[in-house]
Amino acid sequence: MLVVIDMQARLLPHLDGGERLIERVATLLRAADLLDVPVLATEQNPAGLGGTAKGLLPEMQAAQLVEKHTFDATLEPAFVAALPPAPETVWVVGAEAHVCVLLTVLGLLKRGYRVEYVADAVASRRAADRAIALERAQQEGARLTSVETAIFGWLGDCRHPRFREALALIK
Repeated sequence: MLVVIDMQARLLPHLDGGERLIERVATLLRAADLLDVPVLATEQNPAGLGGTAKGLLPEMQAAQLVEKHTFDATLEPAFVAALPPAPETVWVVGAEAHVCVLLTVLGLLKRGYRVEYVADAVASRRAADRAIALERAQQEGARLTSVETAIFGWLGDCRHPRFREALALIK
């Protein structure tokens, strides 16, 4: 399962690398759709931060969306109900790396999930906060990965019937 945290229109312009974040998350969402990887997305206090960025809406159509007010999404019953049973692997992306993404990663780890923290698909307002979040996630047991590694992992091998289509997403 791909978990997309708080990719909201009012938040993203304030992030260090926000435009790149949108691009990387959009690539993963397209690959997830192509390869039938389920997507669970959150919006933090959408009344205050607005909805998901318009640039991601086409890719988010198949996602299950959970509104939340907690920083750790695993404290929201609807989020937990939408997760596969542990110890499945979940790939986590989104904003902000050191707040909602990190706290959700920690919550998932506590619940017994294997977590792939997609390092090139997370961002924070300050680069230093992102770096600390990546280090903390890894210290707590999350594995750092990249968008391309996630996609190739989902494919499994070059004989996958959708290999060429997936490859086109990252070239």
